[in-house]
Amino acid sequence: MTFSISRDDIRKQAILTQAKAPVSDEEMRQAVRTLLLGLGEDPDREGLRDTPKRVVKALKFLTSGYNQSLDELLNGAIFEENTQEMVLVRDIDLFSSCEHHILPILGRAHVAYIPNGKVIGLSKIARICEMYARRLQVQERLTQQIAHALQGLLRPQGVAVVVEATHMCMVMRGVQKPGSWTVTSSMQGVFAENANMRQEFMDLIRHPLSKH
Repeated sequence: MTFSISRDDIRKQAILTQAKAPVSDEEMRQAVRTLLLGLGEDPDREGLRDTPKRVVKALKFLTSGYNQSLDELLNGAIFEENTQEMVLVRDIDLFSSCEHHILPILGRAHVAYIPNGKVIGLSKIARICEMYARRLQVQERLTQQIAHALQGLLRPQGVAVVVEATHMCMVMRGVQKPGSWTVTSSMQGVFAENANMRQEFMDLIRHPLSKH
Protein backbone atom coordinates (compact mmCIF):
# COMPACT_ATOMS: atom_id res chain seq x y z
CA MET A 1 0.00 0.00 0.00
CA THR A 2 1.35 3.45 -0.92
CA PHE A 3 1.64 5.99 1.88
CA SER A 4 1.59 9.68 1.05
CA ILE A 5 2.27 12.92 2.88
CA SER A 6 0.01 15.85 2.04
CA ARG A 7 1.03 19.50 2.14
CA ASP A 8 -1.24 19.90 5.19
CA ASP A 9 0.68 17.10 6.90
CA ILE A 10 3.97 18.88 6.11
CA ARG A 11 2.70 22.17 7.54
CA LYS A 12 1.45 20.43 10.70
CA GLN A 13 4.82 18.74 11.09
CA ALA A 14 6.57 22.12 10.84
CA ILE A 15 4.37 23.50 13.64
CA LEU A 16 4.88 20.47 15.88
CA THR A 17 8.63 20.11 15.40
CA GLN A 18 9.26 23.81 15.96
CA ALA A 19 7.24 23.94 19.19
CA LYS A 20 9.07 25.29 22.21
CA ALA A 21 10.82 22.65 24.34
CA PRO A 22 8.78 21.87 27.49
CA VAL A 23 11.82 22.12 29.77
CA SER A 24 14.73 24.56 29.95
CA ASP A 25 18.39 23.81 29.29
CA GLU A 26 19.04 24.30 33.00
CA GLU A 27 16.48 21.65 33.89
CA MET A 28 18.13 19.28 31.42
CA ARG A 29 21.57 19.97 32.89
CA GLN A 30 20.22 19.25 36.37
CA ALA A 31 18.84 15.93 35.09
CA VAL A 32 22.29 14.97 33.78
CA ARG A 33 23.79 15.97 37.12
CA THR A 34 21.30 13.68 38.86
CA LEU A 35 22.31 10.82 36.56
CA LEU A 36 25.97 11.36 37.43
CA LEU A 37 25.13 11.25 41.12
CA GLY A 38 23.13 8.06 40.56
CA LEU A 39 26.16 6.48 38.91
CA GLY A 40 28.21 7.19 42.03
CA GLU A 41 30.16 10.07 40.51
CA ASP A 42 30.94 13.52 41.86
CA PRO A 43 29.55 16.00 39.30
CA ASP A 44 31.58 18.78 40.96
CA ARG A 45 34.98 17.27 40.27
CA GLU A 46 37.06 18.98 37.62
CA GLY A 47 36.54 16.45 34.82
CA LEU A 48 32.75 16.40 35.23
CA ARG A 49 32.07 20.01 36.14
CA ASP A 50 31.00 20.97 32.59
CA THR A 51 29.71 17.53 31.58
CA PRO A 52 25.99 18.33 32.08
CA LYS A 53 26.30 21.33 29.75
CA ARG A 54 28.21 19.30 27.17
CA VAL A 55 25.77 16.37 27.32
CA VAL A 56 22.76 18.64 26.78
CA LYS A 57 24.47 20.37 23.86
CA ALA A 58 25.41 17.02 22.30
CA LEU A 59 21.92 15.54 22.73
CA LYS A 60 20.32 18.62 21.18
CA PHE A 61 22.59 18.29 18.15
CA LEU A 62 21.99 14.54 17.83
CA THR A 63 18.21 15.10 17.91
CA SER A 64 18.15 18.29 15.86
CA GLY A 65 15.84 16.61 13.35
CA TYR A 66 12.92 17.39 15.66
CA ASN A 67 13.43 21.07 14.84
CA GLN A 68 13.33 20.58 11.07
CA SER A 69 10.45 20.23 8.64
CA LEU A 70 10.31 18.94 5.07
CA ASP A 71 9.13 22.32 3.77
CA GLU A 72 12.07 24.11 5.36
CA LEU A 73 14.55 21.45 4.28
CA LEU A 74 13.44 21.32 0.62
CA ASN A 75 13.44 25.08 0.05
CA GLY A 76 11.74 24.61 -3.32
CA ALA A 77 14.24 22.04 -4.68
CA ILE A 78 11.62 20.01 -6.59
CA PHE A 79 11.76 20.40 -10.37
CA GLU A 80 9.67 19.40 -13.37
CA GLU A 81 11.58 16.85 -15.45
CA ASN A 82 10.38 14.40 -18.09
CA THR A 83 12.45 11.33 -17.16
CA GLN A 84 11.44 7.87 -16.03
CA GLU A 85 14.85 6.36 -15.29
CA MET A 86 15.84 5.28 -11.81
CA VAL A 87 17.52 7.89 -9.62
CA LEU A 88 19.70 6.28 -6.93
CA VAL A 89 21.75 7.85 -4.13
CA ARG A 90 23.64 5.12 -2.32
CA ASP A 91 25.92 4.92 0.72
CA ILE A 92 24.42 7.89 2.56
CA ASP A 93 26.06 7.89 5.99
CA LEU A 94 23.57 7.79 8.86
CA PHE A 95 24.13 8.61 12.52
CA SER A 96 21.09 8.13 14.72
CA SER A 97 20.21 7.28 18.32
CA CYS A 98 18.29 4.27 19.57
CA GLU A 99 15.14 5.41 21.38
CA HIS A 100 15.36 2.52 23.85
CA HIS A 101 18.83 3.24 25.27
CA ILE A 102 19.86 6.52 23.58
CA LEU A 103 22.93 4.78 22.18
CA PRO A 104 24.30 5.32 18.66
CA ILE A 105 22.97 3.69 15.49
CA LEU A 106 25.65 3.89 12.78
CA GLY A 107 25.06 2.93 9.18
CA ARG A 108 24.15 3.96 5.67
CA ALA A 109 21.07 4.36 3.51
CA HIS A 110 20.47 3.62 -0.16
CA VAL A 111 17.57 5.56 -1.67
CA ALA A 112 16.07 5.30 -5.17
CA TYR A 113 12.97 6.52 -6.95
CA ILE A 114 11.43 6.38 -10.42
CA PRO A 115 10.31 9.92 -11.36
CA ASN A 116 6.80 10.71 -12.51
CA GLY A 117 7.33 14.19 -13.92
CA LYS A 118 9.23 15.58 -10.92
CA VAL A 119 12.75 15.22 -9.53
CA ILE A 120 14.31 16.41 -6.29
CA GLY A 121 17.76 17.94 -5.73
CA LEU A 122 20.12 15.05 -4.97
CA SER A 123 21.51 16.65 -1.82
CA LYS A 124 17.95 16.89 -0.48
CA ILE A 125 17.68 13.09 -0.45
CA ALA A 126 20.66 12.95 1.90
CA ARG A 127 19.18 15.77 3.99
CA ILE A 128 15.84 13.95 4.33
CA CYS A 129 17.72 10.89 5.58
CA GLU A 130 19.65 13.05 8.05
CA MET A 131 16.54 14.86 9.30
CA TYR A 132 14.82 11.63 10.31
CA ALA A 133 18.06 10.08 11.60
CA ARG A 134 18.63 13.04 13.92
CA ARG A 135 15.79 11.90 16.16
CA LEU A 136 15.35 9.10 18.67
CA GLN A 137 14.68 6.18 16.37
CA VAL A 138 14.15 2.54 15.64
CA GLN A 139 15.63 1.49 12.32
CA GLU A 140 12.36 0.13 10.97
CA ARG A 141 10.58 3.45 11.44
CA LEU A 142 13.50 5.46 10.07
CA THR A 143 13.44 3.42 6.86
CA GLN A 144 9.70 3.91 6.44
CA GLN A 145 9.86 7.65 7.15
CA ILE A 146 12.45 8.24 4.41
CA ALA A 147 10.40 6.27 1.87
CA HIS A 148 7.09 7.86 2.82
CA ALA A 149 8.55 11.38 2.68
CA LEU A 150 9.79 10.93 -0.90
CA GLN A 151 6.57 9.21 -1.96
CA GLY A 152 4.49 12.05 -0.56
CA LEU A 153 6.65 14.86 -1.93
CA LEU A 154 7.20 13.61 -5.48
CA ARG A 155 4.34 11.17 -6.15
CA PRO A 156 6.87 9.08 -8.13
CA GLN A 157 6.23 5.75 -9.79
CA GLY A 158 8.04 4.12 -6.92
CA VAL A 159 10.50 4.54 -4.04
CA ALA A 160 13.00 2.06 -2.63
CA VAL A 161 14.95 2.52 0.60
CA VAL A 162 17.41 0.13 2.25
CA VAL A 163 19.11 1.00 5.53
CA GLU A 164 22.06 -1.02 6.88
CA ALA A 165 23.18 -0.21 10.41
CA THR A 166 24.95 -1.45 13.48
CA HIS A 167 23.40 -0.71 16.88
CA MET A 168 25.59 0.11 19.87
CA CYS A 169 22.86 -1.22 22.18
CA MET A 170 23.74 -4.65 20.74
CA VAL A 171 27.49 -4.08 20.60
CA MET A 172 28.26 -2.30 23.89
CA ARG A 173 25.63 -3.93 26.13
CA GLY A 174 23.05 -6.72 26.10
CA VAL A 175 24.15 -9.52 23.77
CA GLN A 176 27.44 -7.68 23.01
CA LYS A 177 27.74 -8.79 19.39
CA PRO A 178 30.19 -6.54 17.53
CA GLY A 179 30.07 -6.92 13.77
CA SER A 180 26.32 -7.51 13.63
CA TRP A 181 24.34 -5.46 11.09
CA THR A 182 20.61 -4.89 10.75
CA VAL A 183 19.12 -4.41 7.28
CA THR A 184 15.66 -2.91 6.74
CA SER A 185 13.87 -1.99 3.52
CA SER A 186 10.81 -0.18 2.26
CA MET A 187 9.55 -0.72 -1.29
CA GLN A 188 6.82 1.54 -2.66
CA GLY A 189 4.99 1.56 -6.00
CA VAL A 190 6.77 -0.16 -8.90
CA PHE A 191 9.56 -1.40 -6.62
CA ALA A 192 6.98 -3.39 -4.67
CA GLU A 193 5.09 -4.51 -7.78
CA ASN A 194 7.88 -5.22 -10.27
CA ALA A 195 10.41 -7.89 -9.29
CA ASN A 196 12.84 -6.90 -12.09
CA MET A 197 12.88 -3.26 -10.99
CA ARG A 198 13.43 -4.32 -7.39
CA GLN A 199 16.26 -6.64 -8.43
CA GLU A 200 17.94 -3.89 -10.45
CA PHE A 201 17.93 -1.65 -7.37
CA MET A 202 19.31 -4.41 -5.13
CA ASP A 203 22.06 -5.23 -7.66
CA LEU A 204 23.11 -1.58 -7.85
CA ILE A 205 23.50 -1.22 -4.08
CA ARG A 206 25.19 -4.60 -3.57
CA HIS A 207 27.97 -4.29 -6.12
CA PRO A 208 30.71 -1.62 -6.05
CA LEU A 209 30.70 0.77 -8.96
CA SER A 210 33.30 -0.15 -11.58
CA LYS A 211 36.34 2.09 -11.78
CA HIS A 212 37.83 3.07 -15.12
